[in-house]
Amino acid sequence: MRKIAVNVCRLVLAVAFILSGFVKAVDPLGTQYKIHDYLGALGLANMVPDFVTLSTSVVQSSAEFFLGICLLFAIRRRLVSLISMILMVVMTLLTLWLAIANPISDCGCFGDALVLTNWQTFWKNVVLLAAAVVVWRYPLDMGRIISRSNQWIVMNYSAFFILVIIAGRSLYTLPQFDFRPYHIGTNLREGWQRMMDGEDSPYAEFFIERMDEGEDITEQVLNDEGYTFLLVSPHLEQADDSQLDGLNRIYEYSQDNGYPFYCLTASSQRGITRWQDITGAEYPFCLTDETTLKTIIRSNPGLLLLKNGVIIRKWSHNALPTAEEMNGKLEGSDIGDLPSDNVASKILWILTWFVLPLVLLTVADRWYRRKNNNPLNKQNIMRKKIVAGNWKMNMNLQDGIALAKELNETLKAEKPNCGVVICTPFIHLASIAQFLDQNIIGLGAENCADKEKGAF
Repeated sequence: MRKIAVNVCRLVLAVAFILSGFVKAVDPLGTQYKIHDYLGALGLANMVPDFVTLSTSVVQSSAEFFLGICLLFAIRRRLVSLISMILMVVMTLLTLWLAIANPISDCGCFGDALVLTNWQTFWKNVVLLAAAVVVWRYPLDMGRIISRSNQWIVMNYSAFFILVIIAGRSLYTLPQFDFRPYHIGTNLREGWQRMMDGEDSPYAEFFIERMDEGEDITEQVLNDEGYTFLLVSPHLEQADDSQLDGLNRIYEYSQDNGYPFYCLTASSQRGITRWQDITGAEYPFCLTDETTLKTIIRSNPGLLLLKNGVIIRKWSHNALPTAEEMNGKLEGSDIGDLPSDNVASKILWILTWFVLPLVLLTVADRWYRRKNNNPLNKQNIMRKKIVAGNWKMNMNLQDGIALAKELNETLKAEKPNCGVVICTPFIHLASIAQFLDQNIIGLGAENCADKEKGAF
């Protein structure tokens, strides 16, 4: 019963860590924003550079995922269980403070995939802390899924997958899973209209106000029956300007084909002027809520394509559409429609390239262990015992020859079920070898010492 309890607790912890780490790693910028919220609540927001918070985001999410995998496979059981308990003690105390003081709305433990209240998060952590204590108390009761000799494969592959394939790719392009209310396929027109009708809506802070005219054009943009490009940059002062040629090319394309193009930002006029000086931008700039812009797209800048008020495409500034992809009108083109890769296909991709290899490794590992532990195969894998003797410098050549002859004749008459080896002084090898049947007795050598005789 104790082992069952320990392994149930271990699986609960593993699933929680894996899910928490994955949804954070798939959205590193979102996790960075949440870290900024924590620092702001502590009055430290202006003291920590962005690269530190972003690095913390990637390391934290990857570490949680990695810890969950180690728990699942029972890798380094004592160390991993200790780290898990320490982590849960810290997180439980932190979420207790959040629940009492309520400095931020939610802890972000599951990113945007599952939003819990601060008190819900605290009680969730109490349960996980109890599970962590049980696992820490009896770490060796966790049953291994894979042998120790192959655990390094699981560890290295999991670390590479979460750091490079998930966090790195999501950071360079866009999150592979978008849990926010502005994901591809969202009908902004309907959502905004429900908000205007007084219904609860996540689009309450969404507005588009032209800077040059001071006019709210939200309804105009969302009700447009054609295509509209939206360049999104929460802060133009911090925007990446490495892809200016691509952005200007897309703007010229929109002008040539009659598609509206707007830049949405929360920057001041000074920041806009600086961006225009750097880029030569001629497109209209619109004011939008900063938090909303960060929620819309995890890229600064990022590009959206709307069709009839529906988000049909999103691009990071690192992965803008090429000139070949935007050749001709959007109507009837691949880019002009919703992408074919849906959530199901993305989940299948993860199952194929991460889960399936680990399953195959586990099956192969268990098969190999079962085969080698089979008593019928013991005779094939048992090493043959060897009995070896040496006389160092305690006999002269004639005595050594006499002993070798005696051993040779004795073992020829009664063959043992082990190997037999005699080791002579090095200078006696050639002489002793003449009197041995080396199918019966093996011959080994010793080195020499500058002594007359003795155990040297």
